[in-house]
Amino acid sequence: MVVMSRHRWKTSRAFIAALLLLVRPVQAEDKDPAVIVEIGGAGQWGLNAGGSSFGPVAAVEFTPIKNWLEIEAGVTSLFSRRQTEWDTGLVFKKPFELSPNIEFEPGVGPQWIHTVAGGRTTNSIGAEAQLDFMFWPTAARKIGWFLEPTYGYDFAKGQQSFGVNVGLLIPIR
Repeated sequence: MVVMSRHRWKTSRAFIAALLLLVRPVQAEDKDPAVIVEIGGAGQWGLNAGGSSFGPVAAVEFTPIKNWLEIEAGVTSLFSRRQTEWDTGLVFKKPFELSPNIEFEPGVGPQWIHTVAGGRTTNSIGAEAQLDFMFWPTAARKIGWFLEPTYGYDFAKGQQSFGVNVGLLIPIR
């Protein structure tokens, strides 16, 4: 017979309680999607180094805590004359419903930046802040579109950037 200490028992109960709070029960009347897929285009402009780059963006967003936390994991490929950059980020956002058809989600999170320039490859860590505006043309929310102004900071290079992502929202139920 395994005997668990009081400290371990309390820690285990707290961990299980936290998991139960984070897991959203699926109900028949719940019409929120399991995930929202974002597909679109991105533009980025250097604030201290100058230059611009453009490319595709793709992300998935899910809701671990309804009305409190949205998590978006995404990747952006940015191309310019002198370099190619892949930005992979994880953004933690707070949702606000401005109207039945418009949502606003400010968020921040870490970013991994993989750059190929002049035959050299570099990897660095950064941070990203974004203001996500989601527009749903119908009450059924079968498809929508998004506009995300972003600010990025590369810790290794000290570079700052402003970007705009725009594209389609595809809810997966």
